[in-house]
Amino acid sequence: MAGTVRQYVVNAFTDTLFCGNPAAVCITGQWLPDDLMQAVAIENRLSETAYAVKEGDKYHLRWFTPGGEIDLCGHATLATAFVIHTFIEPGITSITFATLSGDLTVTCGTGRFEMVFPAYPLEKVAVTPAMVMALGAEPDEAYQARDMLCVFRNPDTVRSLQPDMALVKQMEGLLVHVTAPGDAQFDCISRSFAPRLEIAEDPVCGSGHCHIFPYWSGRLQKTTLVGYQASRRGGMVYGRFDQAQGRVFLSGLAVLFSVADLHLGQKAV
Repeated sequence: MAGTVRQYVVNAFTDTLFCGNPAAVCITGQWLPDDLMQAVAIENRLSETAYAVKEGDKYHLRWFTPGGEIDLCGHATLATAFVIHTFIEPGITSITFATLSGDLTVTCGTGRFEMVFPAYPLEKVAVTPAMVMALGAEPDEAYQARDMLCVFRNPDTVRSLQPDMALVKQMEGLLVHVTAPGDAQFDCISRSFAPRLEIAEDPVCGSGHCHIFPYWSGRLQKTTLVGYQASRRGGMVYGRFDQAQGRVFLSGLAVLFSVADLHLGQKAV
């Protein structure tokens, strides 16, 4: 049975407390049992709880939502890099994570943390009545990869959407992202919904931008992008899309919210 584990909660893709996307991070010497990692994620009720164990010169990284383990998560990767850079190996400038999506490299120590992620190839699909019913508005286009991406022409539509989560849960894709053109400050704005993972809205979704940025790169004919996630918390994602490599370079800031000890070996009395 596990004993005491140090847990950090970090707001990712922001430099402002109570904004961005909060992730819990646990750096341990060895793996906790899978059912215990899942139980902690359920107890945290954050969109992700990340666990990392150093193995050689890499950190093995896993991400758990309240609904189960997932294959890729941007904000919890940023949060984990922030914790390692700040508390575990101060001054480290590059971290390689071994994950279900392969090796992911994060560069740190230069202001924003930059992560190199795989881009999801998008397949255009028909806009269906079920999509319109679930989202409460009709997208102009829809694309399928790991997640569903729905494109609107008006950013105010994206900001004001009030989806029916029971119906969104029935849509194709692990998550559902909605996006629209930005303004002078942003290239695009987006929101991300994840009821299949027991999360209604993901405040700022890094892996979602592995769908969103490739789309806008093609549409805007530019490789460097700035995205705003228009959730209640809000957050900024900076990106660069390399089509030849099939890679998305995502970067953002992070701020610490809390440090706590989880007493995982105690029994109820």
